[in-house]
Amino acid sequence: MSNPVKLPLFPLGVVLFPGMPLPLHIFEERYKLMIGECLKHHEPFGVVYYTGENFYKIGCSAEIRRVMETFDDGRMNIFTEGIRRFSISRIVSDKPYLTGLVEFFDDVDPAGPETEALSKRAVALYKDAVRLTSNEKTVDIPSMNSKELSFLIAASSGFSLNEKQAFLEMRSTGERLKKATSALKRLIDRHKTTKEIEGIISGNGYLHNKTI
Repeated sequence: MSNPVKLPLFPLGVVLFPGMPLPLHIFEERYKLMIGECLKHHEPFGVVYYTGENFYKIGCSAEIRRVMETFDDGRMNIFTEGIRRFSISRIVSDKPYLTGLVEFFDDVDPAGPETEALSKRAVALYKDAVRLTSNEKTVDIPSMNSKELSFLIAASSGFSLNEKQAFLEMRSTGERLKKATSALKRLIDRHKTTKEIEGIISGNGYLHNKTI
């Protein structure tokens, strides 16, 4: 853990991972103020998953990469990127928006032969999942290390927000890769089964002529 630092917090219905993009439309007055101050001081803000009633204490900081569009009333469209994970130690209410004292953290396990093997398996499953769910024939994955790959897979649209939050909170690259590949395998199997059932029903004239 690092020493606590003060960080503006943005509760959202998303889970942000390090290295992952997050476009945002800023329209509430308090967040227009918050983003304006982040831009002025070249500082990040923290994204925390908000369920509609509560938000989680583990989140990810985001840096504003560019302002894509601004409006006369102060609204703006911005493009951000996840940077570092943090744990909220205390909420500080000295701003119109939420602010917290946070401690940044990273994975604790170094990359090794087992992790590299998991990475190769994860890449293969990830490509299969993308091909099945998007009908893409080729899937290109940029060069990245095991930790970056684990975040890329964890951010996949096939996972629920609660699953993504669990991945975000894991402090082991190996554990995240194991859990992610296991979940990907289930996702692929589920998708194949659904397609097989659809194929049987759509290709069976007898079934089409009967009331089920």
